[in-house]
Formats: sequence, C-alpha cells, structure tokens
Amino acid sequence: MVSGTGRPLIGVTTYVETGARWGVWELDAALLPVGYPRLVQRAGGLAAMLPPDAPEHAAATVARLDGLVIAGGPDVEPVRYGAERDPRTGPPARERDAWELALADAALTAGIPLLGICRGMQLLNVALGGTLVQHLDGHAEIVGVFGRHPVKPVPGTLYADLVPEEMSVPTFHHQAVDRLGAGLIPSAHAADGTVEAVELASSGAGGWVLGVQWHPEMDEDLRVMRGLVRAAGR
Repeated sequence: MVSGTGRPLIGVTTYVETGARWGVWELDAALLPVGYPRLVQRAGGLAAMLPPDAPEHAAATVARLDGLVIAGGPDVEPVRYGAERDPRTGPPARERDAWELALADAALTAGIPLLGICRGMQLLNVALGGTLVQHLDGHAEIVGVFGRHPVKPVPGTLYADLVPEEMSVPTFHHQAVDRLGAGLIPSAHAADGTVEAVELASSGAGGWVLGVQWHPEMDEDLRVMRGLVRAAGR
C-alpha cells in the first residue's frame, strides 16, 4: 500500500503515559520520542503513530501499513513468557503488551516487514515463543543515559547484509534474549556474547523481520531503517 508519493507508510508503536504535561495541560497521552519518526522520515518513509488499541484490531491496522516498527519501552511482563517476575523487572504495561503482541502476530502472518527496537526485539522473541533474561548486571544502571558498545554482525544474515562491519551502537537496556523464539536466529552479538540482533531465518528469502537490541533512533546511521523502508516499498 505504498502511497502516491512513493514513500512507504511505516507504523510505529507508542508509549502510553499517565499525567503527561505540556503547556497548561496534564493528561494521559500516547507518546513517541521524536527520534523514531525522524528516523523513518530520513530513511525515506512516512511515519504513523500507533497507540494501543484492542488486539482484535491489529490485523486491520497492519493491513493499512507497508511496514511496522515496534518501539522501545517498558519491560515485557514475564507472565507472557512463562516466568515469575524478577524484583528488578519494571512494572507491567499490559495494554501495550497485548496490542504489540497482536501487531507482531498480524505482521508475521501478513508478511509485512517488521523491525523491533530494544523492547520491540524482546517482544518479537516472546511473540515467537522465546524467553528473556530479566536483568543483566551492569546494564542500564544509570537511568536515562544511553551508553555505547560495539556489536558484531553474524556473517550471512540479513543484518550483516545491511551493516557488514562491527560498529558502535547507542544502547540502554537491562534485559536480553534468552531462549530464541521459533524461527529466529541471532544476527549480531556484543563482545560478552549477548544477542544484539535477531531475525527470522527466512528473512533473506522474501520476508523481512529484524530485531535490534540497541536504539538506531538515537544515532546517525540509517542503514537498518533504510532496510525496512526498502522492504516496505516492495
């Protein structure tokens, strides 16, 4: 459903915050850090915000899109992957979990290109039956501060085709992929072995499904998002 401008429409999921303030207003709000739509736009796409909705509306929503980004955000509730909550796991965002899991399932079913960013990669893994490490010691200990570290691509993967060299990425997370979901393979690692990107093993054969643990919206490198936008344009 590429628009008449030739720029594919990329939906990006949003945060839901209570008591958000701007000007004289203090209201509940669906929010999205501006880095996400700007990254989509700079990569050649049109950005559409997707606030949480009833899960049964996910398929109809995805049908209107050319590509989907599941954005960063709060920890996925451990019950979603059959685990008890670690005390260091954040409070649940049940409405967002339900909506984004339904969106991921709809996108996978419809073959719509999908990019998961940080939480989005973790949620993709959970959607496919995988599990998460609920806390990595030494990660994201300084609240609100992005760090950087190198990630190394796995040769022969979709990610390696987009970014063939080791590169330093902006990161802020305290959880990680544990058991991989069905059909997923690792496509990048940190120096300590943490899985930093995942993709469907079939991604190179016509589908396009990629998750990255870092935050490309906080960086100047457009290659990952350009890969999504090109796939969406097809």
